[in-house]
Formats: sequence, C-alpha cells, structure tokens
Amino acid sequence: MIGKTRQEPDQPRGILVPRFEVGQFSHQRQAPCAALAGLVEHYWHVAWDMQGHPPQAQETLPHPSVHLVVEKDGDGVFGVHTARYSRMLEGQGFAFGIKFRPGGFQPFLRAPLATIADRRVTPDSVFGEAGTAYVARIRACASADAMMPAAAAFLLERLPPPDANTDLANRLVATIAADASMTTVDALVAASGLNKRALQRLFQHYVGVGPKWVIKRYRMHEAVAQLQSDAPPRLAQLALDLGYFDQAHFINDFTALVGKPPGEYARQLTAPA
Repeated sequence: MIGKTRQEPDQPRGILVPRFEVGQFSHQRQAPCAALAGLVEHYWHVAWDMQGHPPQAQETLPHPSVHLVVEKDGDGVFGVHTARYSRMLEGQGFAFGIKFRPGGFQPFLRAPLATIADRRVTPDSVFGEAGTAYVARIRACASADAMMPAAAAFLLERLPPPDANTDLANRLVATIAADASMTTVDALVAASGLNKRALQRLFQHYVGVGPKWVIKRYRMHEAVAQLQSDAPPRLAQLALDLGYFDQAHFINDFTALVGKPPGEYARQLTAPA
C-alpha cells in the first residue's frame, strides 16, 4: 500500500530515465535562502557529456511550476508544461534553472500564470533589460556554485511584497503532493475552505493550471516513483491506491502522459543494458 502520506523524495521526482548507461550526466539542486523560500522551490543545474556516445533521450513529467532557465545557447521563462517533456542530450551541455513554487512566479509576472502555460517567454519580456543582463551573468559563471548565488541576488533585488494568495496556492499544491488520498477536486475544496469556482480561479491565476490537472499529475508522479522502487506494487493495487476506480483508467492515464503502458515502463526499468 502507498499509504496516505507520500514520502518526501531524496531525488528529483518525475525523471522517467533515472540513469544513463553511457556518458556522464549530473543533476544538482540547492534550496533558496529564507527570504525567497516562499517563492522559489530550488535552483537546479544539469550537465551532460555524451561525446563519443550516441545521443540519449531524457524525459520528465511536468510539475505545476514555472522555470527560469539559462543554457549555453538558449534561455527562457517556461510556464507550466502540461505534457511530458523530452530532450535529446548530445555532445556537451548544461542548463541552469530556478524552479519557482507553484504560486511563486505570479508576483514577478503580475499576470495570470495560465497566460504562459505551455509557453516560453523571454526573460526580458518579464524583467526588462535586467532579464537580458541576468542571462549574460549566469553564462559568465564558471560553475553551478557561482550561478546559484547570482540567481538569488537577482531575485532578491526584485523581491515582491508578500501575497497571501501566493502562500495559499503553495499550501494547496503541497497538500496535493503530500497526501495520496487527495484524488478529487471536491476533496481539495473541502480541505481549502474555498468553493469550487474560487479554487479554480486561484489555480488559474497563481498556478497556471486547474486543480484537477495538478491532482492527476501528482498521481502520475507517485505511480512512476512506485514503479521505480525496489519493490514495485502490482498494477491493480497501484491503481487502487491512487484512487482509480479500475485499472484500465489508470493504464490509459499513464500511457497518455508517459508514452507507454505502466507494465512496459516497469519492464524497461529492469531490462539489462
């Protein structure tokens, strides 16, 4: 049984390819300072070296978060991505990002986050010339250890005033993420004290997607984590624990997001290289 409370993961959740058999891949994370903790979940840095090896696909499941990303040859503010994210890793490269909390980017955007869902906008379109300067500063850093304080300084210079709705959106998404029994919007309505219409408005404005989407995505995160565990459950029990009425609906949802049925995904995890 999964149980009511989900375990806090030590490793990033939603990574569909948990390890590479060839080449080098690193993933670092760092928590923000106290002043930014209500807005930023963490800073992250990934680097890869596939030289001499064929390109490898990395796929991740979406989170209800906005990311400000700088790469060697690209940058952008990425709204909530509602589909599976795929990236072909080849040669050498890196990406550095700020992962904002679910409601954490709205005070910077000052518009409904639903307006940038499934979109990339340029840093200067949000931050003006300072956004362009930030990208250049991050690219000039010699390491991830230098990028993270540079990102913190950039945000601290633009720290928005407190917003109770940001905090509320963060708490409600955290409730969904932590409580495996939170499988319906009605359950979230009861937990939030808001009516359904107010809840929908809050999520569209501060999170960028509706509460039903967030609930379904965290169920899929839990499903992938369970299938990646050392003792994965039977699919029928997993579907039941995740709140599905039958295994077929679980398989359909999993396949639509991950791109393959859960049984096939589990077999590929254990297949020899």
